[in-house]
Amino acid sequence: MTSTSHIFLVGASRGVGREIANYLRNQNISVTALLRNETSRAELEAIGVEVVLGDALNVDDLEKAMITEQPTYAVISTLGGLPSDAEKPDYLGNKNLIDTAIKAGVEKFILVTSIGTGNSVGALSPQALNALQSVLVEKDKAEQHLIASGLTYTIVRPGGLKSEPATGNAVLTEDTRIVGSIQRADVAALVCRCLSSESANNKILSAIDKNMLFTQVDFVEFRLD
Repeated sequence: MTSTSHIFLVGASRGVGREIANYLRNQNISVTALLRNETSRAELEAIGVEVVLGDALNVDDLEKAMITEQPTYAVISTLGGLPSDAEKPDYLGNKNLIDTAIKAGVEKFILVTSIGTGNSVGALSPQALNALQSVLVEKDKAEQHLIASGLTYTIVRPGGLKSEPATGNAVLTEDTRIVGSIQRADVAALVCRCLSSESANNKILSAIDKNMLFTQVDFVEFRLD
């Protein structure tokens, strides 16, 4: 990936997605963000992000936004819903994004889900699993759709998200037993480093702060090239 690469970002209105937008723009990387409404437009445009309005649940919106003359190197999706949402975008929204990314000729797709998805389900406490089950099922379906899509992918599963400044102590691991907390800004840095890392291609990685593990477990840190 070079500074001329173009990234299509979904979920930039808040949280990890906003932190990713900030990180990429600090690297002078071109970013287009899909927003469902105007609420965050001014803040994102102020840092040089191009904003397009649309809903990931609407395939027509995505095709208009992504299939353009400007080639997109990668899609990054932090799209996710809450257990209370009647219509969760975690699977359907991401499925639409993945399918459109294929049509648009995108080279790489990075999907941000969470620890507890898929084969990391055993890392969560019964209480956390009970609270998040409905969302985790949808996230797992999104992961499986991406893996089967033929796209080069990286799936990043963060632990419990916090909003303090980055610590720089966040790491990735393929160990599915790991659970802990992590700052949103640190997740963003790891996700953005995966963009240009060949070692991260077609990998599923948990992201935690090594100083904020819930239980002390020896694990192997995943090294990005």
